[in-house]
Amino acid sequence: MAKMAASMAGSGEDAFRKIFKFYKRRNPPPDFSDVIDFSKCVPSDKVLPAKLDPLAVSDEQAARVGLQPVRHWRAFGLQGYPGFIFISNPFLLGSQKFWVRQCLKTYPQKPNVCNLDVHMSPSDTQDIWGKSVHGLSLPLSGSREPKTLLERLRWVTLGYHYNWDTKTYSANHHTPFPADLHLLSLQVTAACGFPGFNTEAAILNYYRSDSSLGIHVDESELDHSCPLLSFSFGQSAIFLLGGICRQDPPTAMYMHSGDIMVMSGQSRLLYHAVPRIVPAPQGHTASEMGGCSLASSLQDSTVVEPVSEEDWVVCSRYIQNSRVNVTVRQVLEPGQSFPETPSSHQRTDAGNTEKYHDGLADGESGKRKRSSSCDS
Repeated sequence: MAKMAASMAGSGEDAFRKIFKFYKRRNPPPDFSDVIDFSKCVPSDKVLPAKLDPLAVSDEQAARVGLQPVRHWRAFGLQGYPGFIFISNPFLLGSQKFWVRQCLKTYPQKPNVCNLDVHMSPSDTQDIWGKSVHGLSLPLSGSREPKTLLERLRWVTLGYHYNWDTKTYSANHHTPFPADLHLLSLQVTAACGFPGFNTEAAILNYYRSDSSLGIHVDESELDHSCPLLSFSFGQSAIFLLGGICRQDPPTAMYMHSGDIMVMSGQSRLLYHAVPRIVPAPQGHTASEMGGCSLASSLQDSTVVEPVSEEDWVVCSRYIQNSRVNVTVRQVLEPGQSFPETPSSHQRTDAGNTEKYHDGLADGESGKRKRSSSCDS
């Protein structure tokens, strides 16, 4: 990556944008040899082992949300990126099916907010799953079928709903955060050394095979001392992690289904982007996500439950060529309130010319404020 970044350096476009365009290029396709694949990684001068706290989460607590015991997680850091943790698919075999179904069937339901609300009436977006089941259950044909609502979904917001126009959160635009996603996030953050994490907002991004996510910084949250969590399901993606300015060349890595990223500390406010969705490799596909039955791992108090065959037909059809990413955030430090007038300060591309995937506004940015409620 350093060699490629050096060859792209020069006047004009910043280093991040050049590498973003390199990986987004379709013809000729880019060389992926510099992309880090944590699923195959062993520690090196660039990839470091990340220290977790296996005593913070019991095996029963982990299994309850579909995770392996923490002592079995393969967690890594990157040289030059303090606070960045990459956990290579710590999910129990079969448990991803539940989380995929939640992202497709449950989380888009009202009162949560999605991109379809912008141009459709509430009654039309009331049951996105129910109105898409028939179209996604039909066998694939050569003719072009109209896209289902699920296939037109691009984002969903949970908890404090992110305002894409003002790039802010507000107290008066909030719905209850899903309890199951809260528990999953709680176990991951505790294992990573952030026991005080409070799940307050989430953004789900739905990527088709030709989607991308523009260069941005997640800084609209008023508390940046707590980590940003990222869960990936479905097809794989190229993820670029840069520095605090656009001239810092980013590091490219694969995100496969089940992978989790934690951006904390000095890595919490770094530029990042997703220039490309790529087919999931052998061992990371939808059918292999299904794996064996979860029955042996399920407990009376478990969050994860078996997914019906009917539901999985729709889910597996969707993720054959799509990816879902869930980012979970703490917005406020304990006891903090929203300011009466949201800040208009932004740190994205000049003129907001960098676009979010499928034509939406570019990532998040906003007022920067450091606090210490989640410091490890």
